Amino acid sequence: MQENNPAATIQQVFKTDEFSKWLGIEILDVKEGYSKIKMTVRKEMMNGLNVVHGGIAFSLADSAFAFACNSRNNLSLALETSISFLKPVFVDDTLIAEAKEIRNGKNTGVYLVEITNQHNNLIALFKGTCYRTGKPLL
Repeated sequence: MQENNPAATIQQVFKTDEFSKWLGIEILDVKEGYSKIKMTVRKEMMNGLNVVHGGIAFSLADSAFAFACNSRNNLSLALETSISFLKPVFVDDTLIAEAKEIRNGKNTGVYLVEITNQHNNLIALFKGTCYRTGKPLL
């Protein structure tokens, strides 16, 4: 694989990531094994109970996980993920998802993603395991 530039790798991935763009994700930081992103909750993201649909928070965390997993220019795919919802989220909340690498193995990686709101309240915890294919993204 060629020399790695995490920011360039993830910017290339983000160019064609239409779902992350629809969410309104902004990439704040990317390093090897790490990403930090944010988004603002919109009205169409709410469920019938007037809180954000769980799939939105999950998707935000999943994007942060994907960016951190793939930051080494090694195509990595989710093997297993889980999330715990800790606090409700509402329209106009700003969510920040920070993905940190827990384990970087040859074939797998484990990541923890914390989602906080604009008040720095922890609203969800996501854990993900990825499989590394060995194929470069760039």
